[in-house]
Amino acid sequence: MRYTVFGAGAIGGSVGAHMVRGGESVLFVDKDVEHVRAMQSRGLTIRGFAETFTVPVEATTPDALPEQLETVLLACKAPATEDAVASFANRLAPDGCVVSLQNGLNELVIAGRVGEQRTVGAFVNFSADYLEPGLIHFAGRGTFVIGELNGELTPRLASLQKALSHWGAVRATDNIWGYLWGKQAYGAMLFATALTNDSMADAIDQHRTVMVELAREVLRVAAGLRITPLGFDGFEPESIGSADQAEVSASLDRLIAIRHTDEKTHSGVWRDLAVRKRRTEVDAHFVPIVERARQLGLDVPLLRRMIEMIHDIEEGRRTFGATNLDELARVTQPA
Repeated sequence: MRYTVFGAGAIGGSVGAHMVRGGESVLFVDKDVEHVRAMQSRGLTIRGFAETFTVPVEATTPDALPEQLETVLLACKAPATEDAVASFANRLAPDGCVVSLQNGLNELVIAGRVGEQRTVGAFVNFSADYLEPGLIHFAGRGTFVIGELNGELTPRLASLQKALSHWGAVRATDNIWGYLWGKQAYGAMLFATALTNDSMADAIDQHRTVMVELAREVLRVAAGLRITPLGFDGFEPESIGSADQAEVSASLDRLIAIRHTDEKTHSGVWRDLAVRKRRTEVDAHFVPIVERARQLGLDVPLLRRMIEMIHDIEEGRRTFGATNLDELARVTQPA
């Protein structure tokens, strides 16, 4: 099987490099010309929490794709999904597939382009950052789950699981949507932490109430869709949604303790805003949830305001600070 990693940044680069080292045939595709040139000339280096290694790789830009693609591991940013898939959809083999190694609910966009049968869902939650051309920081393993959109456990899924497992433990599931919606709830908290310069752990710890309420807004939309979000890596949707405040507090304690052990202290969202000075994925992740909430007759005022505040930072109208989370917390308070 020939794999194409489309988007060779933090996630795609980490996964693809491990696959190459494990003997898989992988082509790396990225629009960053300098990154592609670095990979072509010096290989791809993974600076890891446990080891550092470099592998020679095949790399190209999207304008030089081969005539046919078998399995595409899509790892571009969520807002780029539509254009990325459009650029290679006519090259995807009839029995090929696209696997979304992304944050968000991009499987819906991909399936709209190439069909549900040629779309595989994936839940990735591990720490990695693109540092410079040809260099990825792999800061720690987490949960990595793949699943067919219809819940079937297919031979294709088993084959894909084997190839991806060069990265580490990869599980197959019959409920990929549960994981994806769980990540969306947790992701709402992480986007909020990016409104400050504090670490993820500290921002969640110091602003517990608003963090819980943000996650609950997403959980309520999922419930309206009859989806039960699943937990992972210390995030426990059932406990976060509990009416028992002691249970909620204990769950947050466990989550925060795990985040304090991370090499990666700040979210990729914060890095986009503070380091790379570029727009985030906030619209791609949460505008569809806000719209689905509207269709269900649900109100999600914290999500709506958080989106606006992220835009403010993107456009230079707001600076980082804990006061942003204090302001967000006042959204649902009576005047």
